[in-house]
Amino acid sequence: MLSIIRNILFLLALFTLCNSCYSFKGISIPVEINTFNVANFENIAIESPADLEVKFSEALRTKIRNESRLKYNDNAPDIEFSGELTIFKISSESPAEGNTVALGRLDIGVNIRYKNNLNEKDTWVRSYSYFKTYDSNADFNSVQDGLVKEIFAYLTEKIFNDSFTNW
Repeated sequence: MLSIIRNILFLLALFTLCNSCYSFKGISIPVEINTFNVANFENIAIESPADLEVKFSEALRTKIRNESRLKYNDNAPDIEFSGELTIFKISSESPAEGNTVALGRLDIGVNIRYKNNLNEKDTWVRSYSYFKTYDSNADFNSVQDGLVKEIFAYLTEKIFNDSFTNW
């Protein structure tokens, strides 16, 4: 019985030690930063849906609001995000029998401007892009929303990590 208690205490101590060394998200937001703003993005991508920039802006706002302690503020925020949707490209990939293609591909790209109003040195501009493939036999209009949602999830995660983690 004593050895079981000793083992449990050892495992508890080990877990506590490991947990303090590693954080799953690794978020590192300075304590003086409390507010953020995501401006409405501009859509300069050719042949993209008319509301794509609105959906992306809202996806980034939601990501930051849900996964950080920051509060949304469009009047003098501590940090600001702005940018443009630059790529919305549908292409063919993976040749198949009979001069056809097996997969279609949707690429989406964005330019991000991150401005830290409290520390000018922590301001940056970066480009991000990602793609998803889909069965070329599928009607693109029926799979478009799902593809866009998956691509936006990846892009907002990458932007979030570049903004708020030490990775």
